[in-house]
Amino acid sequence: MLDMENIKLPQLENNQKSYAGIPEAVFVEDVEAYMKQSGSEENVEKVLKSLDEQHSKYKFMEFNIISRKRRLRQQIPDLAKSLEMIKILRTQTEDRETQFLLSEQVFVKTCVPPTKTVCLWLGANVMLEYPLDEAEELLKQNKLSAEVNLKCLEHDQEFLRDQITTTEVNMARVHNFDVKKRQAKKAAEQ
Repeated sequence: MLDMENIKLPQLENNQKSYAGIPEAVFVEDVEAYMKQSGSEENVEKVLKSLDEQHSKYKFMEFNIISRKRRLRQQIPDLAKSLEMIKILRTQTEDRETQFLLSEQVFVKTCVPPTKTVCLWLGANVMLEYPLDEAEELLKQNKLSAEVNLKCLEHDQEFLRDQITTTEVNMARVHNFDVKKRQAKKAAEQ
């Protein structure tokens, strides 16, 4: 299980409220003034379309954050298992019989002799051999980095939820303004 309470978030830069640079949605207090300011006082559809585009962008960002969080949540336990394996290899003094995954659902028995090095996948089909101490340091660094990134993504996701809610409320307020305006116009015609 991840111990995320002990992870400290990096400091945000001045006037920045998210790590990913997500723009802040402005709450529309006075809809009539907002409509005049936007230059679309009579064209509510144009304002709603603009708000809908903003909403769609926020939803797209949310999808990306969720997928990045999912990848990190898978990566952190893998890094922890690799660190455990290095501890086992460090204490090993004689050959050890084990099984490893050859392909999906296919395991092979093998003997692992004591070793002072391990090979780590770095990504992009690159594997490097490291001494146990260096491999442990690299894995600890990668695990800490992944935990900090996960915490930052959780912060950004909370901020993004607020922006989505604000945008949805703005859309509803503009729509309600239009409905009231039409009702008043209809009542004035009668």
